[in-house]
Amino acid sequence: MFVGEHIVKLDSAGRVLFPSVLKRQLKGGDQDGFVIKRDVFESCLVLYPMHEWERQNAILQQKLNPYKREHSRFMRMFYRGTAELFLDSNNRLLLPKRLTGEIGAKKDLVFAGLDTKIEIWPHEVWKELNVDEDFGSLAEKILGQSDNPIVEE
Repeated sequence: MFVGEHIVKLDSAGRVLFPSVLKRQLKGGDQDGFVIKRDVFESCLVLYPMHEWERQNAILQQKLNPYKREHSRFMRMFYRGTAELFLDSNNRLLLPKRLTGEIGAKKDLVFAGLDTKIEIWPHEVWKELNVDEDFGSLAEKILGQSDNPIVEE
């Protein structure tokens, strides 16, 4: 599980030093690699450890039929621009320039841990994101339903 927000520098070659805190949060086999892609909803990138990417693909395979035109179109858009990444010997990732360009990344990026994935945002955009003022109402709507109990200790 990934938690925390970490500012990293993007060098001219498109490399970033992977935050050591996030590296410690990786499970043993997760250091085998990542898949990066553009987010479905936001103008950011999403970095999946390989095991999580495989889990996401299993979910898609259960729900999609490649012989239905709409499903095939969705798959094409979902996988568009994906890339496999690996940490180098200096714990750096080489981010594809086409993807960093799509989100307007310049120099500073934010790696934001979000449970099983890491979102990558341009720092300037991240600073402007406001936590929804109605977050309490949203939490109540999603988590406060009787069919979704949360045990408090």
